[in-house]
Amino acid sequence: MVVDGMDEADRAVDRLFHALADATRRDMLRRCVRGELSVSRLAAAYPMSFAAVQKHVTVLERAGLVTKERRGREQLVRTDPDAVARARQALDALESAWRARVDRMSGLLSEDDGPDVGGPAHASDRKGPDG
Repeated sequence: MVVDGMDEADRAVDRLFHALADATRRDMLRRCVRGELSVSRLAAAYPMSFAAVQKHVTVLERAGLVTKERRGREQLVRTDPDAVARARQALDALESAWRARVDRMSGLLSEDDGPDVGGPAHASDRKGPDG
């Protein structure tokens, strides 16, 4: 589902988490963190076609998680270290929003309880001084 009114920053976060949602792409990312690898070397590590590996690398590249550089006949893939920081920032922003919501709900619940916590729910249920 696509939400109307999403800006480019929201779409970038969507691409980032879409890329990270796949276990194969996360593994490719981990391999590239250790050092740049050629696409063909990456492909040798997986039981899938070279074309499928290229598609995974393209998803990672569109998300900004890796960059590709052509050297001769090979395309070298390297992880963009700033991408992990962007993912962390997006998660931190979500955490802050949820914590703020929980705090507001807690505040509202505290106001509803008032000083008469545990007492009768309605004024008509309260007994007067005569009992």
